[in-house]
Amino acid sequence: MNVEEVRDYCLTKNGVTEDFPFDNDTLVFKVMGKIFLLTSLTFQPFRVNLKMDTELVGEYRDKYPDVQPGYHMNKKYWNSVYFDSGTIPRKELLFMLEHSYNEVIKGLPKKMQAELKNK
Repeated sequence: MNVEEVRDYCLTKNGVTEDFPFDNDTLVFKVMGKIFLLTSLTFQPFRVNLKMDTELVGEYRDKYPDVQPGYHMNKKYWNSVYFDSGTIPRKELLFMLEHSYNEVIKGLPKKMQAELKNK
């Protein structure tokens, strides 16, 4: 997957916004104001930072060499995933995108979760 495919996928999700809060290079996707994906538009090869359940973080790092501890993120919760390496099946990449989105939603207050469902 490339950056355009990732962007298109993220923007189909309910409550998602995109922004450049840090600089002109770091594209950030948020759900209800909380980050679930970050990526550099210039770093090659293309990688994204995704949030994961603590039980899955290590499992995915062990399973795929192109899943590494999250760059500049809390390594307990975040992985950096090389999306264009071709070593991770598309199905798994989509799962990780969806999982990151859902992990952030799980951490939202119940009121915000209900608001998201009604959007």
